[in-house]
Amino acid sequence: MRYVILGAGAIGATIGGRLAEAGCRVVLVGRGEHAAMVKRDGLRLAMPDRLVLLPVPMLTVDELRLTREDVLIVAVKSQDTPQLLQQLDAVPVDGQLSDLPLLCAQNGLANEETALRFFARVYGVCVNVPATHLEPGLVEASGTPVSGALQFGRFPHGADELSHAIADDLRDSGFRADVRADVMAWKRAKLISNLSNALQVLCLGGYQWGDGASPAREVAARLAAEATACYAAAGLTLVDTATFRAGAGGFQIGAVSGRSRQGGSTWQSVERGLPSVETDFLNGEIVRLGRLHDVPTPVNAAVQARMRDIALGLLTPRTLDAADLLAASAAAGTR
Repeated sequence: MRYVILGAGAIGATIGGRLAEAGCRVVLVGRGEHAAMVKRDGLRLAMPDRLVLLPVPMLTVDELRLTREDVLIVAVKSQDTPQLLQQLDAVPVDGQLSDLPLLCAQNGLANEETALRFFARVYGVCVNVPATHLEPGLVEASGTPVSGALQFGRFPHGADELSHAIADDLRDSGFRADVRADVMAWKRAKLISNLSNALQVLCLGGYQWGDGASPAREVAARLAAEATACYAAAGLTLVDTATFRAGAGGFQIGAVSGRSRQGGSTWQSVERGLPSVETDFLNGEIVRLGRLHDVPTPVNAAVQARMRDIALGLLTPRTLDAADLLAASAAAGTR
């Protein structure tokens, strides 16, 4: 197998870099200054115990050529998935593009269904990998003693021989990897934690998961409660909290080059000045479910709206009082 990593940012480069370091055949697909620097100098992958320089091939989508042996791992943000899949349709391939296996190593719940329009074999991946990409050519993988935990299986459900072969490669490469026939139940549980991603961007002083009693903590709890109500109304299952924590654990977040990890994927997008954020596919997914099943989601809707203001430059990051966010969502809920 050759692993084709579509999106060589924090998650993609961590997965691809560790696979390459373990001797697997890997090609990274990226864009911009980051792709140019990795192509020229190699990928710098920093971990708590070492910094490695990996001569992993880096291509743009236009340079990519696919073969029957390829396994595609999509690691772009959810809002970029439709464009990527359309770009792949023009990539030369030895055989049928739709026959290649495609893994969605992404937050959110919409990617797998979108991919199924283009690919016959789609796999969901529940990603718990603390990684950071802020500087071109460099990715920091903070997990230790493994770089993170990956739960994956066929979409919409099931597992197959390829799932177990990929899991073996990932374990040999420094990840916890488990095959799950109910992978979307794992991804729904992961989404609940991702609903708080935006609070790291919005709230005064930011927000860290597990913060003690605070208005931001109350916002996070209400985001989760709305999601749970939407799942129940839609008849969607999710693994319970204890099972999720046990399955997605097995590692700690260590300092890299003397620095603690500053923020998650949404925070990193804003910090890098990217033109879009993934909130519409995180909190927006819960808002969508609420509208479909008549479940109020005022807090998720308020967070989604404020993040749109951030993306448009109408709101400065880390200036919003979480108590005001609660009040605004309460007012919206009464209208």
